[in-house]
Amino acid sequence: MTYISTMPIARLDSRSLVRVEGPDWRSFLQGLLSQDVSTLAEGEVRFAALLTPQGKMLFDLFVIGRGDGALLDVAADRREALVHRLGLYRLRANVQITMGQGAVYASWEQSLPEGGLDPRLPVLGWRQYGGAAQPTAGEEDYHAFRLAQGVPDPAADATPDKTFPIEANFDLLHGIDFRKGCFVGQETTSRMKRRGAIRNRMLPISFQGPPPPFGTEVLTEGLLRAGEVLTGRDGRAMALLRVDRIHGPLTTGGLGAVVDWPRWMPRD
Repeated sequence: MTYISTMPIARLDSRSLVRVEGPDWRSFLQGLLSQDVSTLAEGEVRFAALLTPQGKMLFDLFVIGRGDGALLDVAADRREALVHRLGLYRLRANVQITMGQGAVYASWEQSLPEGGLDPRLPVLGWRQYGGAAQPTAGEEDYHAFRLAQGVPDPAADATPDKTFPIEANFDLLHGIDFRKGCFVGQETTSRMKRRGAIRNRMLPISFQGPPPPFGTEVLTEGLLRAGEVLTGRDGRAMALLRVDRIHGPLTTGGLGAVVDWPRWMPRD
């Protein structure tokens, strides 16, 4: 089916698919991912992460219900690593893990006929897997829109095995189900949420001119380190910031900067 529209639809070539199927696919993924998949419906999309046993992020992904299995929407340059990691956990589970087929599309102003709602925020629109949607925008347009909403791209912003999912706002973007049973890294994740020990958050900052390089320090007016720049574009970037040091003027790479607090994020 070909869908033609003047509304923004982008093909996300930075994303690829992995297929997990077989009689044990639900229990297999349920014991691994931060998101509940026990009730995942056909065509439904859920946001999740696969963590290290210490609770650091390895992969951010979307899980899509598909017949007798699920598709995993993951960063294209991390797909083989995800397949390998899942294979290490497979043991005696009756599942098949293969490279998925089809493109990933996003539309942020209207629904896609073969798509599902982006589970992170309603404003982020729809995602479609496979089919023949007709792109009317580029992937850079999509990422500009995402950044304008203050939503990080963990695949680009989070260094594997270094970042906690709560630092990437997974708890606020429906990427963690704290009511489900155990998953890899669950103990650390639950403890951080329960104790409120969340020192750093990914937040957008605004400034004049092009973004400083990845890793550039963000400093307070008193030259205390407040965090570091991640990815961005002219005038705006995502940064990993200490939440106790962002309530005043900031600088990064010689530029004055301010935190542009997203509307969807609680200030406490």
